[in-house]
Amino acid sequence: MVEISLAPDGTVFECAEGDTILRAALRAGLGMAYSCNVGSCGNCRFEVIEGSVTHLREDPPAWSERDLKRNRFLGCQASPNGPCKIKFRADPKFAVMPHPTRRSGRLVSAVPITHDITEFTFEMSGNDMFHPGQYALISVEGIAGGRPYSFSNLPGTGQWQFQIRRVPGGALTGHLFDAAQPGDTLDFDGPYGTAYLDTECPRDIVLMAGGSGLSPMVSIARGAVAAGLLEDRKMHIFYGCRTQADLFDPALLTGLHPAITLTTVLSEPDPAWTGPGGFVHDIVRDAMGEGLKDHEIYFAGPAVMSAAIQKMAHEAGTPMRQLHFDEFY
Repeated sequence: MVEISLAPDGTVFECAEGDTILRAALRAGLGMAYSCNVGSCGNCRFEVIEGSVTHLREDPPAWSERDLKRNRFLGCQASPNGPCKIKFRADPKFAVMPHPTRRSGRLVSAVPITHDITEFTFEMSGNDMFHPGQYALISVEGIAGGRPYSFSNLPGTGQWQFQIRRVPGGALTGHLFDAAQPGDTLDFDGPYGTAYLDTECPRDIVLMAGGSGLSPMVSIARGAVAAGLLEDRKMHIFYGCRTQADLFDPALLTGLHPAITLTTVLSEPDPAWTGPGGFVHDIVRDAMGEGLKDHEIYFAGPAVMSAAIQKMAHEAGTPMRQLHFDEFY
């Protein structure tokens, strides 16, 4: 364990060997800001005042030469080389319970959802609690770095489920789809994420997903049903994919509750397709109109989709506090 102290108040927490400063801070209940957890967003940037750190990724996208000159690093990538004093602005909203922990999970099953998305189920050691919409980092020996994947199930079952899309050339998805067998043990770190279901919000809900962004939306929909939220409000789900080959059984979502409606959008539809074509954000804008600003909005998908949704929602007058998303891609 390495001791990390915070300036200016002198708060101290410990960072285990191989851990990052961000994850160690979150495990200690300290609200260090973050979103992607993989070096892409830059929200976890901090200043090193004394000591030194090393980035796990040599050239993370959100880190620059200017940051280095100012002795600023990314918490999700920084591993301390010894005792350090650092500075960042803590925010209690990032100190979400339960705090993330590292544990193992045994693969139980792999059930196809589409031609390239499979729901993997793991029996977990230790506490299995999380909030619908959160994610965990999955690691396999011999593959560098943990990969973030969103939960698709609900907590309290002793299992973690993830609807994972095969990424061409992806090391971890290649292992999961081609090599992993029931009974195999993988390493997990979580839960993480702040784009989780708000069970206290009285507004109707809009969910938007593209590709494997389906997984957290399934968990949020299941969570809303379990919490009784849909007894007095509606949930509108919009899912975008390329062609008919990418479709899933709509009952996965519509079968959860009568208050759920599902609209599937194809960006490259065949001539026989009778549903909407184009991009999810355009269909949502046309379907919801000015009423969008009165909804609680959750979304997950590729970076370009995320940016387009934020722009569309802003133009519709939606307050930023009603938008929930994590920036890992």
